[in-house]
Amino acid sequence: MPDTKSNKIEAVILAGEIEDEFQSKTPHLLHTLAGQPIINYTMNAVRDAVGDLPSLVIDKKVEKISQQISGPIKHVIHAEPQNDVQTLRKIEKLITDDQETILLVRADLPLLTSASIKRLITAHSAITDSSPPISLLTSSQAGITGDRSVVREEKGAVIDVADSDQLSSELPATNEFDVGVYCLNAEWLRQILPSLPISPVSEFRLIDLIPIAAADNLPVQGLLLTDPEEALRIETRVSLAEAESVIRQRIIREHMLKGVTIIDPNATYIDAQVEIGPDTVIHPNTYLYGSTKIGSQCTIGPNGMVRDTSIGDRCEIKFSVAEDAVLEDDVDIGPFAHLRKGAHLAQGVHMGNYGEVKNSYLGPGTKMGHFSYIGDAMIGPGVNIGAGVITANYDGQNKHATEIGAGAFIGSDSMLVAPLKIGAGARTGAGSVVTKDVPPNSLAVGIPARVIRKVEEKDGS
Repeated sequence: MPDTKSNKIEAVILAGEIEDEFQSKTPHLLHTLAGQPIINYTMNAVRDAVGDLPSLVIDKKVEKISQQISGPIKHVIHAEPQNDVQTLRKIEKLITDDQETILLVRADLPLLTSASIKRLITAHSAITDSSPPISLLTSSQAGITGDRSVVREEKGAVIDVADSDQLSSELPATNEFDVGVYCLNAEWLRQILPSLPISPVSEFRLIDLIPIAAADNLPVQGLLLTDPEEALRIETRVSLAEAESVIRQRIIREHMLKGVTIIDPNATYIDAQVEIGPDTVIHPNTYLYGSTKIGSQCTIGPNGMVRDTSIGDRCEIKFSVAEDAVLEDDVDIGPFAHLRKGAHLAQGVHMGNYGEVKNSYLGPGTKMGHFSYIGDAMIGPGVNIGAGVITANYDGQNKHATEIGAGAFIGSDSMLVAPLKIGAGARTGAGSVVTKDVPPNSLAVGIPARVIRKVEEKDGS
């Protein structure tokens, strides 16, 4: 296949006048599929197909669409409502003398692949005896693309694209439908633009270029999609859910082909940006969101939710939630554990069931028992945190920090009232309420806790 970038293509995403039936304050192109706005999928497919940055046509009322697209765009063109001629004239001004083709793609086609766009560009460029003014993608399923039928002449050339109410004996119904992806010959467009009506009353549409070309006996070719699923337009929340299912299965399939075991693809939800290493196993009812990165040989789930979290190799997360957290290698948490924003578990940390960590660092090899809460804490390596330990980090107005030194032993049901420092090798007795710093290698017990002696080796320190 030829290098499409060398074909001198100007790519344009059409988001200026797409109907919105979402009943939402958010522009429907910014609703998400697998964690990414709808328009990002179309934008990425076009970028990959042409090897260059596309321009974007939007309505001035939805300027924030251009502000929330991932990756750069070349130009932003503000469309005039119901006036495709004005839009075409703005696009034509961007075309340099050496550009031969204009690629126009509807923005609400997130299932469209770069491979299909490349097929259209290649087919459009392949006709050498007479340069086609227009080439378009078509689909075999009406319910996916709307009801605009592609009408062909006996020899197969496209002569019109007609709405259902326009069909007649002269324009008979067909089983082929317009997708909303077009290649235009730039020179031909320059020639006919002056003759096109510019009044909004005329409601001239892009597809009205097709009968103009056909009337001049110029070839218009239609290229049928090999997978009609790609032509799904996101016009309602119903089609949004349909596209979500397709995108999710594509993502899961890609991970499995890269060496990830997914026990039940129909019960696994993975966002587009998630990265997973080989030999990791994802169990059912697991949700992986945002910019999550998971290393190799991990076990995630079942019944887990991980969002924007970095997970090292050989980690295990069972029936648990991790959000904006970091897990280094060989960490295991759960069942029913919760890592909140800022949690950082170093290599080899164990976190038991019903534990919670927020904005805290747990050093290498630290063990945290069940029913414990650690917040705003810095914990050294090799610390043992007994069951039911609580860091009382909030005094009603401010958050305070807790520091626990290496090798300390925090007895079950200890309450650590911050701000507080517990030295390396120190111990607290079960049920203690610690309100004052505990020196290294000391034992503190009671309510409130008092240091009663130094810790000897026989105490296990």
